[in-house]
Amino acid sequence: MLFVTAVASGLVCAGSAAALGRWMRGLADSDSRWLRIGLHIVLAAAGGFGAAYLARGWADLVTFAALAVACALLVTIDLAVFRLPDKIVLPMYPVVFGGLLVAAAVYSEWGSLGRAAAAAAVLLAFYFILALINPSGMGLGDVKLSGLLGAFLGWLGWPAVMAGTLAAFVINAAVALVLLAARRVGAKSGIAFGPAMVIGAVLGAAYFAVRSGGVALLGAAA
Repeated sequence: MLFVTAVASGLVCAGSAAALGRWMRGLADSDSRWLRIGLHIVLAAAGGFGAAYLARGWADLVTFAALAVACALLVTIDLAVFRLPDKIVLPMYPVVFGGLLVAAAVYSEWGSLGRAAAAAAVLLAFYFILALINPSGMGLGDVKLSGLLGAFLGWLGWPAVMAGTLAAFVINAAVALVLLAARRVGAKSGIAFGPAMVIGAVLGAAYFAVRSGGVALLGAAA
């Protein structure tokens, strides 16, 4: 049953991303190949599928699935034009926190909600300080995205927050080294950090699943 739900969630997310494709390309205002190869659909499908294995029930499943679609669009746009548009990031704040509020009420997980809010605040402050120190290496779009990913990881637990955050910087450093070695970028070239942040969050969630001895089966807390 869980697998069927995961497949259905993945298909819904893929369909949603496909429907938003034209809007995404208009928002990016670019003809980059990243926007034309269907990457956002594949990423949304994978995110929707994985969301079912992390969700306690329908409330957080819907929240995680919506975040998966948003992140799929953001990763694709960031790869194309090195931007994380506010028109996607900012509306996701009420969606994510509203969804987690409903989940907290349904499953009596008020501690998880408080942890999600705290993690979002911590990562927002951390990334903002980094952006002030090195504005050429990190933009405000990254700062704003960090709050969403912090809320997601914080809902799962502090170990997921730490693992996901660390993974993002390790992944970004590894990609930078590979691109430098291949002479695809220079020492002062910008590298999209949003994809590393999202992949890091996925790895943080996977770490949570492994650390907890398995996945949070959908409906187990209902």
